[in-house]
Amino acid sequence: MHDLIIRNAQILDGSGADPVAGDVAVSAGRITEVGRITAGLGPAGEEIDANGAVLSPGFIDTHAHDDGAFIRYPGMEFKLAQGVTSVVSGNCGFSAIPADPQQDSVAASGGILAGLSGEFTDLDGYFSTVMAAGPAINNMMLVGHNTVRTLVMGAAKGPPNQTQMAAMKDHVRRALEQGACGFSTGLIYRPGRYSATEEVIELACEAEAYDALYATHMRNEGNHLLRAVEESLHIAKSSNVHLHISHHKAAGPANWGKVRDSLALVDQAMADGQRVTLDVYPYTAGSGRMIEYFDLQKIDPVLASSIRIASCPACRAYEGRMVKDIASEQDKSAAEVVLEILTAPRGDRTLCIQFIIDEADVVTNLSHADMMVGSDGIPALNGKPHPRLFGTFPRILGRYVREQGVLSLPEAVRRMTSLSAETFGLAERGEIKPGYWADLVLFDPAVVVDMATYDEPKTPPAGIQLVVVNGKIALRDGEHSGVGAGQMLRYRGGS
Repeated sequence: MHDLIIRNAQILDGSGADPVAGDVAVSAGRITEVGRITAGLGPAGEEIDANGAVLSPGFIDTHAHDDGAFIRYPGMEFKLAQGVTSVVSGNCGFSAIPADPQQDSVAASGGILAGLSGEFTDLDGYFSTVMAAGPAINNMMLVGHNTVRTLVMGAAKGPPNQTQMAAMKDHVRRALEQGACGFSTGLIYRPGRYSATEEVIELACEAEAYDALYATHMRNEGNHLLRAVEESLHIAKSSNVHLHISHHKAAGPANWGKVRDSLALVDQAMADGQRVTLDVYPYTAGSGRMIEYFDLQKIDPVLASSIRIASCPACRAYEGRMVKDIASEQDKSAAEVVLEILTAPRGDRTLCIQFIIDEADVVTNLSHADMMVGSDGIPALNGKPHPRLFGTFPRILGRYVREQGVLSLPEAVRRMTSLSAETFGLAERGEIKPGYWADLVLFDPAVVVDMATYDEPKTPPAGIQLVVVNGKIALRDGEHSGVGAGQMLRYRGGS
């Protein structure tokens, strides 16, 4: 007897194979049968007619910053709405752990980790804190270099001494022992930018014993993109770990097109036997902590004019507005407005959106073999966040599959499910097959599309009909069920 049967679906199993008409049965949180199912339901079971809609594994967001959101927004509506059932958090070197409850765990990230609270110090404690809130989706964690370095060294710019390095390695090792899937860096951010390559290699070596990943927001994604790719490849090769390049892009008009060259470097490394994977978000704008992108002594006026304010504690009225428009209204230069914001009280926690990416590069990335998808969404819901927080996965299916044909539907689903699960060690997830966890999404491929815009970024997508997490219905026709069936996941292991 089954708890749930979804009938008359076009089943995309996540392998990349073409869809097959059939039914899927679920019991005790797992998929029990796939095909034509005749067995009945248990006393509390439910049967759903898909009416020919596509049923796929739940989407996996390979690049999330949801560490604090799991505590602050356990319903995770912005992820469920787009069919995401699992995320990989702790990216760009910023992670919930390790932590010191006596310190401000959010300060070093400048708002990227907003929402963190609790008395936890390590991954086990963080997982327990999150589970007490009844999370709606699953979470896999990386341990972040910036977080580790700040905890051990504060804001120091110099290299670690032997005692500090030993302490950092202990923190990384403990997180990996407790189930983190790898070690992440954000070498464009502080304090990561103060770290020499050798420091990163020594810490990344801790991942080797666990066959875990080195995931990186590289040191540069603009003028020195190729040098940064070479450094990333060198770090991973020297530490003998799998390299994952996060949100691959070429930032700034002068660098557009360079993604072809950086992908060629990756392809050559792979041909030489190195393990390398990448992800991308399907937008021409990035987002992050504004102070990291500017030298306050010499603010780049071109970059300043490309900035839109997402979240600004110093001046909430600026949220959702372009800096150049604010400047024009106040008869100032864009650079002057940026300086005013960043030097205001709490100005360093301003999050911005930068229009710096070429659409052709997005297509080049998505066309590259095995390119995965990560939203890179920052869940600062009080402001006007980047629309990728609500729209990434439906945007892939609507814009790049249905409208442009950059990817076939089976291949897009594979990139967002089984490939991601295999890469980041989400055991028994990412495929529709008996025995696997029942993380599922039902969607209409003729309708599905992102609806979130830069003006209205918190608009849910269209076409997502049903989301199931660990066998429980989490979202139906846009309505959140309130069932917190999410699990905290351990690398290649249980929950």
